[in-house]
Amino acid sequence: MATEEKRAMIVGIDDSAHSLYALEWTLDHLLVPISPVNSPFKLIVVHAKPLASSAVSLAGPGAADVLPYVDSDLKKIAARVIEKAKEICIARSVHDVVLEVMEGDARNVLCEAVEKHHASMLVVGSHGYGAIKRAVLGSVSDYCAHHAHCTVMIVKKPKTKH
Repeated sequence: MATEEKRAMIVGIDDSAHSLYALEWTLDHLLVPISPVNSPFKLIVVHAKPLASSAVSLAGPGAADVLPYVDSDLKKIAARVIEKAKEICIARSVHDVVLEVMEGDARNVLCEAVEKHHASMLVVGSHGYGAIKRAVLGSVSDYCAHHAHCTVMIVKKPKTKH
């Protein structure tokens, strides 16, 4: 693959166990068995940091006063998420990884990242919401499956048995 440019594979992550599982699954099944060095993919991990204004849009009067604090917290969360992703990659000897934080709604951010990097695959985790919760909250994976201009793989974390 030295003379050929690697195809971009984007893994979308947030601070949920579901998205980190999707990253682990991708590494364990698509990169590490092949050898990260010989993989046909360039791994790009993307975290969508919500806009502070969208996080407090329903707060009413005085919301502008808390925006800097909310933005600071969102930046700390983003840094923590990216650090965790880096640790997961390093633990599997995957060092050639691009870690990005992009600001905005996760649905749009991931589809924009696909375009920006000309990705051939997008991997996202599934929170496993039911139909009603998915309809109310919206599903990032469902949106990406319909709007991303590449193959979309939705990784579902197995339910733990009690």
